[in-house]
Amino acid sequence: MSVTTTDSDTDTDTDCETVDAVVIGGGAAGLNGALMLARSRRSVTVIDSGTPRNAPAEGVHGLLGLEGVAPAELLRRGREEVRRYGGRVVTGEVTAALPVGSTAPAAPAAEGDPRFAVTLADGGVLRARRLLVATGARDVLPDVPGLARHWGHGVVHCPYCHGWEVRDEPIGILAVGPASVHHALLFRQLTDDLVYFTRETDLDQDTRARFAARGIRVVDTPTAAIEAAEAAEGGGIAGVRLADGRFVPRRVLAVMTTLWVRADGLGGLNLPMRDLPGGMGRHFATGPAGTTDVRGVWVAGNAADLTAQVGASAAAGALAGAHINADLAGADTDAALAGWEQSARAA
Repeated sequence: MSVTTTDSDTDTDTDCETVDAVVIGGGAAGLNGALMLARSRRSVTVIDSGTPRNAPAEGVHGLLGLEGVAPAELLRRGREEVRRYGGRVVTGEVTAALPVGSTAPAAPAAEGDPRFAVTLADGGVLRARRLLVATGARDVLPDVPGLARHWGHGVVHCPYCHGWEVRDEPIGILAVGPASVHHALLFRQLTDDLVYFTRETDLDQDTRARFAARGIRVVDTPTAAIEAAEAAEGGGIAGVRLADGRFVPRRVLAVMTTLWVRADGLGGLNLPMRDLPGGMGRHFATGPAGTTDVRGVWVAGNAADLTAQVGASAAAGALAGAHINADLAGADTDAALAGWEQSARAA
């Protein structure tokens, strides 16, 4: 069965032969893992859903040599580089990933050279010796009316990804819990005009004193809605409407999101999960270099580390790719030795 795609920037089909590795996720982690494998002369196919987490952002920041590059351009270059070394990239969504022969959630595979079947939404099936899961994560925003429409522009979450671009603006912190206190201190480095909206979360007296010392204003009145500026004023955020009717002008809002690993279609692998404290998210549990408890499966990027920026995700993908190649090299040698010994006995 062939896998067909409609994206002109991807390969048009891929055969049902068993490849050395299938990479699930075509972001920075997945593409860099695929690049390492392809450069090691491994057959590798990347499955890309085309929905990167950072799509709303105008640029990627903190990435040496590529500071400010548009997310779509970075991925375009990455796909081109993977193809340059013989790797393949197909557009699709994974609906199932299972060890070959399994029809139910799998226990960790036995030692040896495992095989996997990856089924796509269009019915296509790919078979692989190893899997690299690099599906990333989803940001879930607090349920505040008017907030989501500004995500990635007037609403930001990371002081390192977006801080320079919003420096000196009137910034508001929408608290979601204790971690928002640290968030506020980081954004205070970027502006002298910072307001902390507690949103009915606890804020002890010691923290209030620390905020006062840094000139951070605290608003305890519940938040009712985020209001947009008029088009004539440049659009974007105008400020925060409080439950008592008062209005606090702000041009930027910073909020910590809840992060959930993208695990659709991967339940059959039975990969262990790990929760962040305070219910702030969930990701796949991994060991060194992205190893998992499931033989033959590695995880990299935000799927394993929810706080990783693009550079860290790419580095994790590269490391996982190198370890997958080393694991395959060992399996290839074991198979060659077994064949050599069998031939020797037959002689």
